[in-house]
Amino acid sequence: MAMKAKDSDRTWAIRVLIGEFGRQPEKELSDAQIEAIIKKLIKSERELLAAQGRDVSPFLTIMEEYLPQAVSEEEIRAWIDGNLDFSKFPNRMQAMRPIMNHFGSATDGNVVKKILLSYS
Repeated sequence: MAMKAKDSDRTWAIRVLIGEFGRQPEKELSDAQIEAIIKKLIKSERELLAAQGRDVSPFLTIMEEYLPQAVSEEEIRAWIDGNLDFSKFPNRMQAMRPIMNHFGSATDGNVVKKILLSYS
């Protein structure tokens, strides 16, 4: 589809992704493995962009589209308010485990940490 539309950025990004899939020892990859490969490519691209003094690139934008949609801070806060009792945790940061278990890869640990630090 990207080739027919002559979307060279998307075509190139897909070729890079397929190349990464081809380097894996397994012939069939799980969703978690695919997500890990995409995250690795995103991390690498962000490091490259930071070295160049840039924030965004077409490749980064395209790769982020292939990840599951991240939950918002508001959704995380709502879940925390409805499901966690901080009195059960000796330390507020220990509440991170149930939050991460609930949301899985749909959230970033740094976002959860920032939210937990904001609770007083």
